[in-house]
Amino acid sequence: MISPSLHPESVRAACEPRRRWAFALTPRAIVLLVAGFLLLIPGFYVDRLSYAMPVWDGLVLLACLLDGMRLPKAGKIVTERSWSNAPALDSETEIEIALENQGRMVLDCHIVDDLPAALASEPAKLRMQVFPRVAAKKRYRVKPQQRGDYETGWLYLRYRSPLGLAEKWAKAKLTQTVRVYPALRSSEEQQIFLARSRQIELLLRQARQRGLGRDFESLRDYRESDDLRDICWTATARRGSLITRQYQTERSQAVWIVLDCGRLMRSQPDGKHSKLDHACATAVALAQVALYSGDRVGLLAYGQNVQQRLLPGRGASHLRQMIELLAQVRTEIGEADHLRATAVLSRLQPRRSLILWITDLAETAMRPEVIDGALQLLRRHVLLFVAMAQPEVERIAHARPKNVEDMFRSAAAQEMAGRRELLLAQLAEQGALTLDLDPEVLTSTVLNQYLKVKERAMV
Repeated sequence: MISPSLHPESVRAACEPRRRWAFALTPRAIVLLVAGFLLLIPGFYVDRLSYAMPVWDGLVLLACLLDGMRLPKAGKIVTERSWSNAPALDSETEIEIALENQGRMVLDCHIVDDLPAALASEPAKLRMQVFPRVAAKKRYRVKPQQRGDYETGWLYLRYRSPLGLAEKWAKAKLTQTVRVYPALRSSEEQQIFLARSRQIELLLRQARQRGLGRDFESLRDYRESDDLRDICWTATARRGSLITRQYQTERSQAVWIVLDCGRLMRSQPDGKHSKLDHACATAVALAQVALYSGDRVGLLAYGQNVQQRLLPGRGASHLRQMIELLAQVRTEIGEADHLRATAVLSRLQPRRSLILWITDLAETAMRPEVIDGALQLLRRHVLLFVAMAQPEVERIAHARPKNVEDMFRSAAAQEMAGRRELLLAQLAEQGALTLDLDPEVLTSTVLNQYLKVKERAMV
């Protein structure tokens, strides 16, 4: 789950008038004024009663003026916006609006909270009754639709007295920058993978092989077949006999998450979120499981240039930093430079590691550049290559044609699917772990594959 420290800060501000003459009549006052026209009917029969309408409307306008003068100034109303949790894709965020009335009368308030379209499709409209010196609070929910940083707008307020003849207009500067994070799996789903990771770690600890790897395990007496470089001279000096260090396979491995941010990741297979959004959600889930397993996790997001990079690390602060970076990655309109990303990753990670590469395959006559980059990484690393599938292409390829146009569409889709399978098969022959997945099952399948890699100690 997202750490509470990622929550947007609460914003508090006093109201100010929306304009110089921020004053208006309410619908109730207008109805009373219109009702005065009914007094014209008796005036047709009795001349003295023709003055009833002006007198009535004059009294109503005077009451409206006195009611408006009794309303407190805008500066005596203090507003606050607070957030119950950090905004993230596919999860509801509860927002609390609080009003504090420093005047002497009860106020009936109509509120419009202006939020960007990435957080709410339309501004939230609230109504609350605010008593003097007592804070009134009301909550509403939003469901963010896009990752990134967004600026919230002002809070607009119309308030009136219980008499309800006049109202004043005010606004409060509750502007702030709110960051929307990638989608997170529910705690129940995540616990399943964390429990499985813990079980694998216990099994590996019981079956850990001595003599392999470079993690120190224990000391023992020297044997003729031992390497002289493994002799512990300090222990030898203390005991008076040769002592050798024993090593075991490394428990902590580096796991790199590589995200393609090129044009192919802009498409929205589900009509709501882009492929990059699904990839970011998978990256967060894998980082949580990998860090829980004791591995170090790094990040490389790239387009034409490297957008975000984070060297492998561990701990809650490292996970928070990764989530912050994933919230800021953006798709680009051009093709990503895969070979440049490969060169950067090879420089940052010279030792063997597990690399999760989430990308898509371009439909070109030549072999895609991303395949060449993947083959370079296979010389040193364990590569889990994930291609984001095209559900619409699969549907066309398997659909039964109804006319000539459908037949050509189906043939083209089948050719694209066949070429895709061939490219992934070539990578698999070179030792890569390849997956061609729909976005809906991306996260769960990748986590299961990571646990298999850990179980088999492939890194």
